Amino acid sequence: MGKLDGKVALVTGAGGGLGRAHALLLARQGAAVVVNDLGGARDGTGGGHSMADGVVEEIIAAGGRAVASYGSVTDDGAAAAMVQAAIDNFGRLDILINNAGILRDRSFKKMTDAEWDAVIDVHLRGSYLVTKHAWQRMLEQNEGGRIVMTSSTSGLIGNFGQANYGAAKAGLAGFMRVLALEGKKYGITVNVLAPAAMSRMTEDLMQGDKEELSNRMAPEKVSPLVVWLCTPDAAHITGRQFGVNGNRVTLLSWSVDTVAIKDSSEEPWTVEEIGEAVAQTEASWPELLIPSQV
Repeated sequence: MGKLDGKVALVTGAGGGLGRAHALLLARQGAAVVVNDLGGARDGTGGGHSMADGVVEEIIAAGGRAVASYGSVTDDGAAAAMVQAAIDNFGRLDILINNAGILRDRSFKKMTDAEWDAVIDVHLRGSYLVTKHAWQRMLEQNEGGRIVMTSSTSGLIGNFGQANYGAAKAGLAGFMRVLALEGKKYGITVNVLAPAAMSRMTEDLMQGDKEELSNRMAPEKVSPLVVWLCTPDAAHITGRQFGVNGNRVTLLSWSVDTVAIKDSSEEPWTVEEIGEAVAQTEASWPELLIPSQV
């Protein structure tokens, strides 16, 4: 008996790395899985069926249930078809893991419009399109649902050379926070994952011994939290941002620190007054976070 027996999940970008690890663990916990992957390169170019097919074969060989989906999350018709594949093959959809992504890193002064648009299109618009169709299905079923958005510390904290990626990932966190509020009345939970793992997306970005990193930062060490968030045990967890780094899980949450205040019935601050007031508290401000420390 698995914690997800009878449930059906859709995982985008599930042909390798984190998506593959999520799909395999969901299946081991009893969920039927729609394995979506365009089969393209890290920058989003190209395509093929072998990546999605390979994961489906692994799941079936282990006694699970899975079907492949090859469409791009950037295409509305393909997004609808992914959700329909769950319905046609397994009769329902309970879980959506928005994981598909690409990288086109460049310092902002050198970034092209095409590099900006492509990354925003896959990460932010792609997650929107698939969620739109999954959300409607979950509402129709009237039995709740689980949605996990894949953000990044690049969006929640910042990372050099990833203005496009960071903007998209920050947008996903904002998207999640609104949906978490709207989904409460329907029993749909929505959370954000900010993972760090060794995969083809990150293998040339992580510094250190590759063999050691492959063990310490294996994608399989991220997936247990993702899958737990999809279980009945986590039905009360929504609107949260989780960082996962190896076997370490952190909760990223906002804090509010008063920088300057006076009675709102008074006249507005002068520029000089606000400057002096801010300067008095500046030494107590929290340090800016560093992605590797989250």
